[in-house]
Amino acid sequence: MKFLFLEPFFGGSHRDFAEGLVAHSRHRIDLVTLPARFWKWRMRGAALYFYREIDSLGAYDGLITSDLMSLADFKMLTGPECPPALVYFHENQITYPLAPGESMDVHFGFTDITTGLAATRLLFNSRTHMRHFFDQLPAFLKRMPEFRPHWVVGKLSRKADVLYPGCRFSAGAVKLAEKRTLPPLIIWNHRWEFDKDPEAFFEALDTVRRRGATFRLALLGENFQMVPKAFIEAQKRFKRQLVHYGYVASREAYLDWLRQGHVVVSTAQQENFGIAVVEAMRCGCLPLLPDRLAYPEVLPKPYHADFLYHDQADLIEKLMHLLTDYTRFADRRAGLMEAMAVHAWERVAPAYDAELTDMVAGCT
Repeated sequence: MKFLFLEPFFGGSHRDFAEGLVAHSRHRIDLVTLPARFWKWRMRGAALYFYREIDSLGAYDGLITSDLMSLADFKMLTGPECPPALVYFHENQITYPLAPGESMDVHFGFTDITTGLAATRLLFNSRTHMRHFFDQLPAFLKRMPEFRPHWVVGKLSRKADVLYPGCRFSAGAVKLAEKRTLPPLIIWNHRWEFDKDPEAFFEALDTVRRRGATFRLALLGENFQMVPKAFIEAQKRFKRQLVHYGYVASREAYLDWLRQGHVVVSTAQQENFGIAVVEAMRCGCLPLLPDRLAYPEVLPKPYHADFLYHDQADLIEKLMHLLTDYTRFADRRAGLMEAMAVHAWERVAPAYDAELTDMVAGCT
């Protein structure tokens, strides 16, 4: 069958997902995108852009889009020509943490709701994400002074399910390569934004350094607008430890850094799946992850005790153990690498193909 994928924020996990699905689906998927910037304007205006950009929807069996487009607006503009639509929720604006000094604009949460109502099928990227969304949705609706549409909770939940995103692993990622001689290389491969809490990460590095731990540091990950102050300061504070600073555009070069890495750390306050961490573990990095968000779901339970931390003090203690006694933990790499193999696009693409086939069949 033939599908149209409209991605209004073509960067980060949104780009990874779109490109991976297009490359691995047995269906033909045409991808139309907008750059990954000004997400608020994308939610408000992407439908208008795509409406004029697409000549005809008549040739498509179905539509795919993500949560940063108002599907209700798009369907209103295109009318009955619009085919059945699958919406993939990478994040949602009802539960997303607010930036410092920012207050909630409820219009974006209602765009999530109307997009969901306009969709034929909703998929979330983790059980944690879907549960959090539906747990918070009733309280969000109570913000309305009257005539609250509580019926939307049931309406949306009946068409929603979970399907993990696929990950792109090169052949080199599956080899249990020898790691370079110590000191261990710490990897940061998350977005350079407030919701990943880089301040907590750099504070932990400062503390373990003062306590005598030695390490090297690679600061990877995308930065969509201005470089946050925390990273500018870190470039000076960790000048002697830094071996790389900035986004790596080459996919193979990025994976090579992960294969060199010993430890990947997350201090995120918002993470609905964690493609970056999955990629790092698949390449042989040992993780240190907060015991919250989607991490306990993605990391297999046998690894929770060693690699999930409960608070900042626990992060520092476990990071010290990893840095000063890395070889004691190194034998766990192979198990983690194998556990992450289930997320390869080659393994998950058939489930997406089945979702698309069933969606179209149910609307025929």
